[in-house]
Amino acid sequence: MLENVTPKIRRRVEVLREIQGKHDEIEAKFREERAALEAKYQKLYQPLYTKRCDIVNGTTEVEGAPEDAKMDQGEEKAAEEKGVPSFWLTALKNNDVISEEVTERDEGALMYLKDIKWCKIEEPKGFKLEFFFDQNPYFKNTLLTKAYHMIDEDEPLLEKAIGTEIDWYPGKCLTQKILKKKPKKGAKNAKPITKTEDCESFFNFFNPPQVPDDDEDIDEDRAEELQNLMEQDYDIGSTIREKIIPHAVSWFTGEAIEGEEFDIDNDDEDDIDEDEDEDEEDDDDEDEEDDDDEDEEEEEVSKTKKKPSVLHKKGGRPQLNDGQQGERPPECKQQ
Repeated sequence: MLENVTPKIRRRVEVLREIQGKHDEIEAKFREERAALEAKYQKLYQPLYTKRCDIVNGTTEVEGAPEDAKMDQGEEKAAEEKGVPSFWLTALKNNDVISEEVTERDEGALMYLKDIKWCKIEEPKGFKLEFFFDQNPYFKNTLLTKAYHMIDEDEPLLEKAIGTEIDWYPGKCLTQKILKKKPKKGAKNAKPITKTEDCESFFNFFNPPQVPDDDEDIDEDRAEELQNLMEQDYDIGSTIREKIIPHAVSWFTGEAIEGEEFDIDNDDEDDIDEDEDEDEEDDDDEDEEDDDDEDEEEEEVSKTKKKPSVLHKKGGRPQLNDGQQGERPPECKQQ
């Protein structure tokens, strides 16, 4: 570019580069101080998360809890009311993004979810979610993790995601369903034919989409499909990290839902006002357009409808970037 400009312009660009360099130095210092500030406050959050976990799981009783109700209902009923039952299940279901992933079959297993944490990972850069489960009849794992490896945390650019392989008990896998088909009449083998099929489940979250190492193995359609799957997967992970974990109590009580609905309602009101203004203008033009519509209708019948064009991404490794993800989420915090 600079080869085609005059020496005076080239000199001006060099000065602009110096200005940009000073800006980048200040920005690097800002990111360094921000990371230190976030780490400082994450340490302050930890005791609160620990207390929340103890109360939710009944290892600590709060002061002033009524005891007479427990005595009246007996020891068995008191054991059922230990802690806050279905705390994390309810919090997850109350969030629009996560609730789409939770099926009725998942709820039984998610009732054993004791706590969710997250931590920043340095090598490779990214963050990791940790799901702590009590012993349950569905799988042997007591800890399920999901790690996101980032090429660039500030953009962000996602390289890949890695989840725990779930060790399901026989016949308890929630990510697959068994289909039974009756044998044909007169068949020698009278036993029903069984077939295993993948199905929707929150626990598919721990088996994220995998990108082949060799970029040439991905055609454009497959690359676009992987891109969408990775964006959806990252959206779920960042929602758990940024919304569910720090504000779990508000999601459990439903207060967080009301807050989000309030923001949505305000946006809708603005859209309604704009629509009303447009409707008024359209009414003025309707009379003038009526005469032209009759002539145009005959022409439109003979015309072929055009399909909307679809922008295909180039082949290669799908990555989350700032333009595709929308608002850039904050940097990973130390948990």
